[in-house]
Amino acid sequence: MITTTPPFVYDPPQEPFLEVLHVDGDILVIAKPSGLLSVPGKAAEHSDCLEFRAQQRFAEARIVHRLDMDTSGVMVLAMNPKAHRHLGLQFERRKTAKTYVARVWGELASPEGEVDLPLRCDWPNRPKQMVCHELGRNAVTRWEVASNDGSVSRVRLFPVTGRSHQLRVHMLALGHPILGDRFYAHDDALAAADRLQLHAEELTLHHPTGGERVTFRADCPF
Repeated sequence: MITTTPPFVYDPPQEPFLEVLHVDGDILVIAKPSGLLSVPGKAAEHSDCLEFRAQQRFAEARIVHRLDMDTSGVMVLAMNPKAHRHLGLQFERRKTAKTYVARVWGELASPEGEVDLPLRCDWPNRPKQMVCHELGRNAVTRWEVASNDGSVSRVRLFPVTGRSHQLRVHMLALGHPILGDRFYAHDDALAAADRLQLHAEELTLHHPTGGERVTFRADCPF
C-alpha cells in the first residue's frame, strides 16, 4: 500500500467559533475542533488559530500546550501569568494526565500495551516525526482497545510523554496507523475517514489556585 500526502489547504471550521468548556480567573478550557491550528502559522493566511479566537473573547488568555491541527479535543489556556507558570510546570513535570480516543487500522494483537520508542523530527520531511534509537527523545504511550470490528479498532491512548506527533507515530510503529492521518496513514487508512480520527477526550490537572485535581472532558465527535 502506497502512502501519499495530499496537498495542504488551511480551511479551519468557523462554527462553533469557540467552544468554551470552563472558565475562571486562572484557566480557560476549550474544545478545539479538528482543522484549527493551536497557534498561528508562519504564513499570514494561517493566523486563525485557537489562541487568536480565545483572545477575541478573553484578551488575557495564553497558550500553555498544543494539539496538532488535525487533532480535536480539550485544551487549557492560562488567564494570568501566575497560572501560566503553574500550568507550564505541570506539563513539563508530567503532572497532568491525558486520555485520547483514536480509531486505527486493523485489529491489535493484545487488549492493551505500551509503546516505548524514542522520536525525533524527520527533517527532510518535516513536520513528520520518526522513530530513532540513536538521536530520538524518550517517548512512551500506553494504550488499550475499546472495541474492534476486525478491520478497525477503537483505542484509548494515554501518553506518558508529550512529543510531537507521538501518538500518530507510535500507532504507526505498531502497524496500526490512525485513520485519516494525512502524514502517516497508508492510502486505505487515509481514505477510511474524512478527518484524523484522534481526539483529546480528557485532561486532568491541578488547578492553579488551591491545587485541586480537576478533570475536563470533551465528548469524542467520531
